[in-house]
Amino acid sequence: MVLAADQVTKALVVAELPEGVVVPVLGDALQFLSVRNPGAAFSFAVNMTWVFSLISAAVVVAIVVYARRIRSMWWALVLGMLLGGALGNLTDRLFREPGFGRGHVVDFISTPWMMPAIYNVADSFICISMVVFVLLVVFGVNLDGTRSVSEKQARRTAAAQADATDTTDAGHAPDAGLASRPDGSRHDGRTHDALGHDAT
Repeated sequence: MVLAADQVTKALVVAELPEGVVVPVLGDALQFLSVRNPGAAFSFAVNMTWVFSLISAAVVVAIVVYARRIRSMWWALVLGMLLGGALGNLTDRLFREPGFGRGHVVDFISTPWMMPAIYNVADSFICISMVVFVLLVVFGVNLDGTRSVSEKQARRTAAAQADATDTTDAGHAPDAGLASRPDGSRHDGRTHDALGHDAT
């Protein structure tokens, strides 16, 4: 879905929006400005197109490999957004001018109040995925959906279990309430008849 949204919007921009023309959408808060970016996201490192093509391809392969381990919906969303964003910009670098692996990425979203750079749909989803990635790591959510337990929490849990075990053992002491007989055996202090009935 991310890849499709990215490529459809880029196709519309290439077909309908001349390069260098500012089109206000929400005043100065959101503008469309078509540019061609040979570098990374947000127009960084414009002279390293091949490097970023290789990095994007490596990211795509890594996500596909790790996808088999995902059991968490949140991690699926994160890696799905990252995969779609990486594929969106990689598609531009592979198939747009000036040539294979050196293609310029189509950027067109401008938000001057937030940042001076111009970006696209793929860049947006990459950034969103990174934010959610950090949150998942902070909250200890694993790829399989389980939650990591901090060392402090583990110590508390172990102490609570130890206390519960001690309390249970104390409440079931085998000699509790038994009296001693002259021969050293133990009894509960009650008298019994010859048949063993309680005669108390």
